[in-house]
Amino acid sequence: MVEHVAEQVVEHGAEAAQAAEHAAHGAEGGSAFIMHHILAQPVIKLPTVYGVDLTITNHVLMMWITSLILLLAFGLSFRRKKLVPSGLANALEAAVVYIRDDVIIPNMGHHGMMYAPYLLTAFFFILLCNLLGLVPGGATATGNIGVTAALAILTLVMGQIAGIRKFGFWGNMKHLIPGGLPGFLIPIMIPVEIVSLMAKHIALAIRLFANMIAGHITILAIMSLIFIFKSWIVAPAPLLIIIFCAILEILIAFIQAYVFTILSAVFIGMNMAEEH
Repeated sequence: MVEHVAEQVVEHGAEAAQAAEHAAHGAEGGSAFIMHHILAQPVIKLPTVYGVDLTITNHVLMMWITSLILLLAFGLSFRRKKLVPSGLANALEAAVVYIRDDVIIPNMGHHGMMYAPYLLTAFFFILLCNLLGLVPGGATATGNIGVTAALAILTLVMGQIAGIRKFGFWGNMKHLIPGGLPGFLIPIMIPVEIVSLMAKHIALAIRLFANMIAGHITILAIMSLIFIFKSWIVAPAPLLIIIFCAILEILIAFIQAYVFTILSAVFIGMNMAEEH
């Protein structure tokens, strides 16, 4: 009798282990598509030169595709100048006018129009990268911290260029120190202000990266429930949530492109202000 019970325990244990293994394999297969969006995958393997890996990843490829689409869209839409544009040209012009009137001028003034090409390029580039990441088989380049960090560094550089253009090199450096401070506090405030400047741009990079990767991780976690329970009764609820999250990511793609652009305009505008 004891031996029979022991055999049943061993049998049930083996069945449970097999079911867990199947669930793990199912979850792994279901998550492969999402992980493809999150992680950089090599597309063309190239050698490492002086410690720099030149391999072309899916994120690099998506940035190239984004750049090509933008060049073609603007180049073909405005190849013929019209008083009243139509079609795609009208939509692009409306977006440009909105960024100019609601983002650049309110935060930087009319002098900030010289930085409009950078801000508009950043907006359309981020927006299209975000949207292409939602296309089946695509990858979200802005879900790569290296990409968002590079964009934040560009904003930092443009801000310093704006300050140097207006106040000169040493004048821009003096703007790191708030006015009216006692002399003994200046050596303390210089590193504090430098850290504050860097922290703002680090947060700018992490904000875009985290928001774009969060949606994919959420979908992955919800999708895993289907493979864990392995029941058609459970499947409809996670599926509906996944569809809702996918639709919500379209809205997030626009919001994050707008947020990055307006914060970049604010940071650049602060370097152009008389006192900040």
